[in-house]
Amino acid sequence: MSKDATSGNGMDSKARAKSRPGFFSDRRGSTAMEFAMLAIPFALLVFAILESCISFAGQEVMANITDDVARQLRTGQLQKSNVTESSIKQLICGRLEIMVAKNCPGLLVDLREYPSFADAATASFKIVDGDIVLMQGTNSMNFTVSPGLAESINMLRVFYKWPVMTDFLAKSMANLKDGNTLHFASVTWQNEPFDDN
Repeated sequence: MSKDATSGNGMDSKARAKSRPGFFSDRRGSTAMEFAMLAIPFALLVFAILESCISFAGQEVMANITDDVARQLRTGQLQKSNVTESSIKQLICGRLEIMVAKNCPGLLVDLREYPSFADAATASFKIVDGDIVLMQGTNSMNFTVSPGLAESINMLRVFYKWPVMTDFLAKSMANLKDGNTLHFASVTWQNEPFDDN
């Protein structure tokens, strides 16, 4: 009886070993493994989409603010006598802070008068070693805030160094120093015939 029981147990263990699947054919936990493999790329994709959307919204907000400030200059609400670099930056930053850090670090403003629209059309900028360089034709210029009087032709250019937070996007999007990308808005107009103060 003891021999039969032993041989029976030996047969049972061999049968159990044969019926148990091998490591590679065991399907238990496959859903957890698939989720683990897909979770990181999915999270990166979600963060990239969110950051792109926020960046685009920030660009649109800045463009709207630039248009509004240009309208105030064009109609004479803001005039040369009371416009400084600090006041223009404060006016823009006060509305831009909804999208960016307090005091708008990385905000640059250029406002100047041109003798004609043809001259204004030659204004450009380029990025050299991660810095913004203003150009007039082939000559570089410094940033300035110097609006014209009534009926003068003016151009307002607003630059913001937008920080890129998602690391792998920084390699493809960032074109400035410190991993920032450039947001830019520009308006060219002729002032209305308002009374100069």
